[in-house]
Amino acid sequence: MSNSLIIKGLRGGVAGGEILTGVDLEILPGEVHALMGPNGSGKSTLSHVLMGREGYESTAGSVTVNGVELLGLETWQRAAAGLFLAMQYPVEVPGVRVEDLLEAAMRARGSQVDGLNDRLVSEAQRLAVRDEFLTRGVNVEFSGGEQKRAETLQLAMLAPSFAVLDEIDSGLDVDALRDVARRVKAMTQEDGLGVLAITHYSRLLTELNPDVVHVFMGGRIVTSGGPELADELEVEGYDGLAARLGIEIPEPVEFNRADPFSHRTF
Repeated sequence: MSNSLIIKGLRGGVAGGEILTGVDLEILPGEVHALMGPNGSGKSTLSHVLMGREGYESTAGSVTVNGVELLGLETWQRAAAGLFLAMQYPVEVPGVRVEDLLEAAMRARGSQVDGLNDRLVSEAQRLAVRDEFLTRGVNVEFSGGEQKRAETLQLAMLAPSFAVLDEIDSGLDVDALRDVARRVKAMTQEDGLGVLAITHYSRLLTELNPDVVHVFMGGRIVTSGGPELADELEVEGYDGLAARLGIEIPEPVEFNRADPFSHRTF
C-alpha cells in the first residue's frame, strides 16, 4: 500500500557496527504503533537511520513513505517526503525562534506561511507552551518537558504524514505527558497522522492507546500484539518475555565512547 510507512528488511547501524538486523514494519495513516525494548536494543538507532542522521547508515532494506523510497535521500528530503522525528534529546538552536524555524521549513517545501504567527500562537495555547518560549532560541534554556512540548508544537504545525517519537515521554511530568500525548492522538484522528512511538513506559500508552505494540530486541521486532502486550512486559520483563518466546537477548553493541555518535541514543 503506497499511502503508508513501510520498512522492509532494514539493516544498519553506526561506526561500521550493525545494530539493526532486519526490521519489518508497516504503519498506515492514523495508526499508532508503540515500540518497546530493553536498553541497547537499537530503538533509537532505528529512528536515526530512518531519518538519515549523519554517522548512521543503512546497509540493506527499504524504507518508503507514501511510495517514496527514503534510503539514500538527505534528511531534509525525507522530511519533505512526510517523515518527522521528535528526538529523544532535542538540540538547542541559539538565535533561531520556533517561528523562524517553522517558516523556513514551510517555505522549503512550498507550504503556505500566511497567518503563521496566529496559527503558532493558537497551537501553543493548545499545548500549554508559554509565550516566552516562542521568543527564545529553539530549546535554549528549555526544561526537558518544555523541549518535548516544543517538539510536539513543531509536529503539529508541520503536519507530516508520519512521525517517529523517540521517547517523547522522557522528562515529562503527568500534566505535560497528558498534553503532549493527547495532542498527538488528536493528530492521528483529525489529520491521519501515523505514529511510531518509541518508549520504555506504559504510561505513555495509556494516553496514546496504540493500535499495535512491538517488542524490539537485538535490532529487530521479535513479537507484536495489542496494548495487553505492554501489560505483560510490566509483569514478566524482557527477560521473561524472551524466555517465553525461546529467544536470547543479545548483549548491547559497544562502541568507542570517544566517537561523537557513540552515545546514549542507541
